[in-house]
Amino acid sequence: MTTDLHLKSVEELAPLLQSKALSPVELTKAILDFAEESQPKINAYMAFYREEALSQANEIEKEILQGQYKGMYHGIPMALKDNLYFKDKITTMSSKIHKDFISDYDATVVEKLRDAGVIFTGKLSMHEYAWGITNNNPHYGPVRNPWDLDKIPGGSSGGSGAAVAAGASVASLGTDTAGSIRIPSSACGIVGLKPTHGRVSKYGCYPLAWSLDHIGPMTKTVKDAAGLLEVISGFDHRDPTCIDVPTDNYVQQISGNSKDLVIGINEDYFFKDVDADIEKAVRASIQSLVNQGAKVEVVRIPSLQYAEWAELVTSLSEAAAIHHSDLQKRPQEFGDDIRLLFELGELPSAVDYLQAQQVRRQIKQEFNEIFNQVDVLITPTLPVVANTIGDDFAELNGKKVDLIDNIIRFTGPSNLTGLPALSVPCGFKGNLPIGLQIIGPAFKEGRILNVGYAIEQTNPLKNRKPNIFSTI
Repeated sequence: MTTDLHLKSVEELAPLLQSKALSPVELTKAILDFAEESQPKINAYMAFYREEALSQANEIEKEILQGQYKGMYHGIPMALKDNLYFKDKITTMSSKIHKDFISDYDATVVEKLRDAGVIFTGKLSMHEYAWGITNNNPHYGPVRNPWDLDKIPGGSSGGSGAAVAAGASVASLGTDTAGSIRIPSSACGIVGLKPTHGRVSKYGCYPLAWSLDHIGPMTKTVKDAAGLLEVISGFDHRDPTCIDVPTDNYVQQISGNSKDLVIGINEDYFFKDVDADIEKAVRASIQSLVNQGAKVEVVRIPSLQYAEWAELVTSLSEAAAIHHSDLQKRPQEFGDDIRLLFELGELPSAVDYLQAQQVRRQIKQEFNEIFNQVDVLITPTLPVVANTIGDDFAELNGKKVDLIDNIIRFTGPSNLTGLPALSVPCGFKGNLPIGLQIIGPAFKEGRILNVGYAIEQTNPLKNRKPNIFSTI
């Protein structure tokens, strides 16, 4: 077997595992070897599970040899974000306070992955308590972007983004409260899916802001994301936000056909103050769909002007409520940036919070109305490419702008509305990836995945790999 197994996607590896041309043990060793070799460069892992992973791989190899192949993710090695509980394993949330926390149960998504035959190689770094977009962690060091080791990978699921992009994990799961799946996916040049709120159980995931939090796939390809969503979706009574709706065969729904697709474009918000190269790449991808028979319609969403305020008040208030006790008892154990956010979260009043929810309902209603006119909304995922580690200001068309204020502008509205949103690579600015975001109606993940696949197939740079491969 070739030595570049870490470069392959799930859709490439699964047929090899099913046909017994590739051993799960060989694959797991290859991924772990590369992950450990790349760790000093990208710092993506919090913990490696080598012994357990190889034991698991041996058992799964027996299952496959006995004809008990379970599906696309059977025998696939993966590491997960370190806010998803593993039974009898430390889950730190990349924090100092929880550095020794051991859960006595698996998160629902971990249970589902185990049942599907996934092999767990370890836990991945994140911005402390999932509350940030840089992954500059004061306790465990920054995660570095595989495309440029001086750049951030995005956050808060930065370890997942960097690991999947580099090949240190075949796929991963992230969590997303204001863009924390899609931001690192865009910055690292991979696919990231935030499903509809309630599609995937959050039981066993340490919360940041309960009404905004989501769990979703971070993968090399759109079909990989579709297959992973199939595994983790489904109703779970243990999560009160989980909704009992049928799940689909998302992989089979993917055809790449965009004939008669109606694409919504919102110029006032989603194409305002965007890096010129990013705008050019996103519009070129939209044109590629038009060339295949899609149509474009300009739409207005007036209340989006209040989205950032509503997102901020909601997330700050809910996060402060969760961390109130630790903030009172041991504030010095939080990183400076996180402590400040939790302190700010105690400032909004009940009136502020309730007004934010009113704005939120209005924005959701306006999104629902535009989906009576169009099939999907396409936007840039981010207005800028990955920033230099430690720099709080990004360059946007020759101007310096606040990084945090700008980087969640286009991702946050999908958390407020709970609508599904997919980030797919669509180009580069220099050597840094550009992501495009596809937003769809509630529970129409199959639709946005199909559009994402069509874009993926027309991306001339889809086989480009990060620089880390030539520097290790």
